[in-house]
Parts: sequence; C-alpha cells; structure tokens
Amino acid sequence: MAFGFLHDALEDAGEQAARLVATGGTAAQLTGTADVVFWGFGSSVLSLVGALLLSLYKPGGRTPRGRRKRQPGLRVRVADVRTVADGTVALTLRATGGQALPRWAPGAHVDLVLPSGRVRQYSLYGDPADAGCYRVAVLREPDGRGGSAEIHRLRPGAEIGIRGPRNNFPLVQAPAYLFLAGGIGITPFLPMIHELNRAGADWRLIYRGKSLSTMPFTDALARQYPGRVTLLPADTHARPDLAAVLRGCPDGVAVYCCGPESLLRAVEEHCPAGTLHTERFAASGRADAGPSTAFDAELRQSGVTVHVPADRTLLAAIQDVDPTVDLSCEDGICGSCVTRVLAGTPDHRDDVLQAHERDRTDVIYPCVSRVRGDRIVLDA
Repeated sequence: MAFGFLHDALEDAGEQAARLVATGGTAAQLTGTADVVFWGFGSSVLSLVGALLLSLYKPGGRTPRGRRKRQPGLRVRVADVRTVADGTVALTLRATGGQALPRWAPGAHVDLVLPSGRVRQYSLYGDPADAGCYRVAVLREPDGRGGSAEIHRLRPGAEIGIRGPRNNFPLVQAPAYLFLAGGIGITPFLPMIHELNRAGADWRLIYRGKSLSTMPFTDALARQYPGRVTLLPADTHARPDLAAVLRGCPDGVAVYCCGPESLLRAVEEHCPAGTLHTERFAASGRADAGPSTAFDAELRQSGVTVHVPADRTLLAAIQDVDPTVDLSCEDGICGSCVTRVLAGTPDHRDDVLQAHERDRTDVIYPCVSRVRGDRIVLDA
C-alpha cells in the first residue's frame, strides 16, 4: 500500500536521480518529491535501501523492464537574444515555471526542440552553478537545414522545448590543456577555461575563425585571460602549424578540439591517440567504416530478436519494438541513443566515442553503428 501511495513520488525522484547521474550531481541535490521518498529514513542503512528501491524502480532512466525511456523535455522561455558576432546570436533560456534547470558540467550540450519540431544540439556556456538559466550560442548557417535560421528568428518571450543536458565532451584531469577552437567551436570551451583558470591549471587556447568580427567572445577572452589566448583570424593570420604546436606541448597534455571538419581532421593527423578530445558539429562520415551487412540483434529485456538488414539502422529496428527509446540527432553525434551491449562486438561508426575508446564493447550508438559479426545482444 505504501509503495502504491508513493508511486508518483518514486517516478519523480527516479527522474531526478537519473538526471543527477547524467550530469554528475549528488544525492544532496534531490529536491521536492524526492524528499518524500527519503523522508523518515533516519539511518544510513535505510537511506541505502531507499536508494536501492529507486534504482530498481527506474534504473538509469529505464522502465521497469529495463528499456530506455525517452527522457521528458522541459519548456523554456527565451529571456534574451543578443548578437555576439556577425552571424551569431546568444540565447538565454529560463524555465517557464521558474524552477531550477537541471545541473550541468563544462562540455555539456542540450537539445533545442524548436516550434517547427526541428531538434538541434548546442553546447552550453556560462556558469554551471547558475541553475536559473541556460546559455547557448548559435551560428546562422545559410546552407543548413533550417534550424539555425529558425533560432535566429526567435525573440524574447518565445517558448521552446529542451532535452538534456548530456555530456559527451567532459573535462578530464591532466597536467596541462590545449584548446583548439574554430569559429563557433569556442562555445564549449568557455566554461572549461573558466573552471581551469579558477583552479590555477596550466592551459592555452588557440582560436581561429574567418575574421575577428565573425568570432564570438574574442573581446572577453582577450581581456580576461591575457597571455593565454591566441586569436588567429584567417583574414590577417596564416594557418597555424598544428604539428609544431602539438610537438611543443608538455607531456600528458589534454588536447581539446571543436570546430569545422577540416580543423578536426588536421588535429587528428598530428595528435597522439589518448590525448585528443573532439566534438563535432556534424557527422564525419567515417572513412574507416566498412560495408554494411545484415545481422541479428537480441533485445534481452524485450525478449525479442530482430533482423537488421544492410540498408536499415539498428536504431530503427529497436524502435519497432520500443518506440519510447531515447533519440535525438540520429547522426551519431549527440549520444542520446546509447545502449548497453551484453554480448557481441560493436562496429562503432559514431562521433561520440573518442579515438582511445573505439575498441569498447560495452556500449553502442545504434543510430549509425553496426556489428562485427552476425549477432549482438543488447540491454534493450
């Protein structure tokens, strides 16, 4: 009877717990109905029992049968729109109900669900400790698919949806850091740099773009971090010698790169695996991907085995069984569809895993990745 009475509270607390796991929060941040779940557990042992109950009831955002449930979105209001460079606007977003937004860490991004129904991913910048708002910067792409143009037409007061945040680009521990940004690729680095600078870490930024007028946040970067930031607009500076730059880095440096594909490929050519961390705007169309062949996928929690032909994605086959599976970009960039592998070897074709992670056999991004062999078993 008590379990039935607490059903709604458990649902809400479970979703809070899943968000905290995804964003690196702690149990101390559980609020609202989550307090109801833990109220009365006076000892640490009983608190652990309560946490176990939550994990069994909705483990990791899954339904009772274990399948990934599509994460609920939030409605937010555009509180401010301002131009931060030629062709780039920055949006400040606040929850429509005035509640605190889910916590995030440097490197995280959110999905924007636009009035047209388009879904686009953008990196968060600003202060992660400010739970009252999210900030994103959006470059207008005249030859894009329409998402950036729609965002540029938004005005203060407009309402949109958001999903996330998710973090596939976390800041790792390292003795030193080199950031290589191209254009709007500067955005995820802003909170990283702020955190490292406050901690007294050794870091350096090389920032390139078409011209100073098209490169957002240059004035603030040069003013706040003199001596650590190198601005290289293409109309006045030659392309940097990336090989020489990387050779001059100290041992153990963590190299972070975000920008156009040409920059990413150039850095990948010269940077040793294991030290490079990249984030892409669009799918790379991996050159090392082999031919697509058919295979079978056992969905262990669903008790179903599906056949995936060569011309169909694994994600589409999973959706036939479970339409609630979480997804967003479907291009192997956002990481929302990540699924646990129980047996079999994934053929990773995503752009989420870093170079040193591509031999992992515990996860797969089924929107683009396939299987080495003729069978895989998934926790789905």
